[in-house]
Amino acid sequence: MISYRLEAEGKMSRGSLVRMERGALSEGDTMVRVLYSGINYKDALAGQGKAPIAKTLPLNCGIEAVGHVVESTDPALEPGQAVIAHGMGMGVARDGGLADYLRADAEWLVPLPKGLSLLEAATIGVAGYSAALAVDRLESLGVEPDNGPVAVTGATGGVGSQAVAMLARLGYEVVAVTSKTDAGELLNTLGAKEVIAPPEASDRMLDKAIWAGAVDTVGGDVLAWLLRSAKAEAAIAAIGNAGGNHLPTSVIPFILRGITLTGINGNSPPALRRRIWERLGSDLRPPRISAIARVIEPEDIDETMAEMIAGRTRGRAVVAFCGG
Repeated sequence: MISYRLEAEGKMSRGSLVRMERGALSEGDTMVRVLYSGINYKDALAGQGKAPIAKTLPLNCGIEAVGHVVESTDPALEPGQAVIAHGMGMGVARDGGLADYLRADAEWLVPLPKGLSLLEAATIGVAGYSAALAVDRLESLGVEPDNGPVAVTGATGGVGSQAVAMLARLGYEVVAVTSKTDAGELLNTLGAKEVIAPPEASDRMLDKAIWAGAVDTVGGDVLAWLLRSAKAEAAIAAIGNAGGNHLPTSVIPFILRGITLTGINGNSPPALRRRIWERLGSDLRPPRISAIARVIEPEDIDETMAEMIAGRTRGRAVVAFCGG
C-alpha cells in the first residue's frame, strides 16, 4: 500500500510518499479501503514541518478519509459498505487517511448518507463537516435569515467556501470576506450576495452594527472586527486561526450588545457527527460541490500542502487513491 507518511525531522515532522504493509497500520476493529482523502490545513502543517501536530511518529498523515469497509468485527458494518472517517486521532495519534488503507474504530465511522457520493463526501470532508457544525450552531443560537447579513471569513478556503454555500441555500444573506480580490465570481456562484475584503486592524471597541451572525475561519484581527461590528444578540462561530491565535478584543461587544462567541470543534462525538452528516446529505448539502473540488494524485500532495501553507489554494484538494 502507498501512504503519505510523517517522519520525525527535529522537533517537527515531514511527510513523504512511501510503501508500507497493511499489517503495520495502527490498531482498529475495521479496515477501510480508502478511495478519497481531503487535505486540510492541519495536514499541511504536519506534512511541511510547520507545527508539531503528530503526537507519535512515524504516522500516516490525514485527518479524514472516505472509502469502503474491507472487514470489521462490528456486525453493523458489512464488507463493501461506504463509510466516512474523521477525527478519533487520525493523523495525530494514529495512522490517518492519506493512504490506500485505514484501520479505524467502527464506533466513529459514519455510513455514507443518502444523497451523497463518496467523492462528494470527500469534497465536503472535515472542512464541510465543520462548516455544517458552525451553521447548525448559529441556528441553535437563534440566527435566522431575517435577522440580517451573515459574514463568512476566509471565504475561499475549504471551510469558508462551503459555509457560504450552505448558508445561501438556507436563505441567508451571505457576505463573503476574503483578501483574494479575484475570487468574487466563484463566491457569487456559491451564493454570496456580496464579496468584501477584510478591514485593517483597529483598536476600536465597537463599530457600526452589521452582522446578525458570522462563521470565522481566520481568527486574530478579523475575528475582533466581527465582534465589534456584530448586531445586538448576534452569534459568531469561531472555527479557525489562519490569521493568528491572538484575539485583540474587549468585553464591550459582549456586555453592550450581548454577542455570543461560540467555538467549533470538528472532533465531535459519534451521535452528533452522524446527525450533522445526515444534514449534509439533505438540507445542508452544499450546492455546486463540483465547483469546490480539486482532485489530485498522491504525487501532488507535497506541492498542494506547500501551496496551502502559502495561502494560494482555493476550495478543496481531494486526493484520489487507486493503488493497493
